[in-house]
Amino acid sequence: MRWEMLSENRWIWLLLLVYFLSISFYSAAITCSDKRLAVKGGRRIPEKKLFCAALLGGGAAMYITMRIIHHKTLHKRFMIGLPLIILVQTALVCFILIKFVI
Repeated sequence: MRWEMLSENRWIWLLLLVYFLSISFYSAAITCSDKRLAVKGGRRIPEKKLFCAALLGGGAAMYITMRIIHHKTLHKRFMIGLPLIILVQTALVCFILIKFVI
């Protein structure tokens, strides 16, 4: 097993944790902001930007936020697309962990 790799590279794991927490917070924030703009009738955040944040690692936070605040829950593009992004990202992380860490 390569568990030693986890302790040897703890700074990398810490940076990854900070990155994913940051992108998750950003994804939730722009989702809430888009909801606020939708209610007020303001200029909306483009869907491309929302999906880009999800692809960069914030998909789970965005999906959970959308479900909690009832934003874009009727849009199949988001209610199917975000879980698919999360599934692919989870599979990729599992592959990397199995192949290179465990």
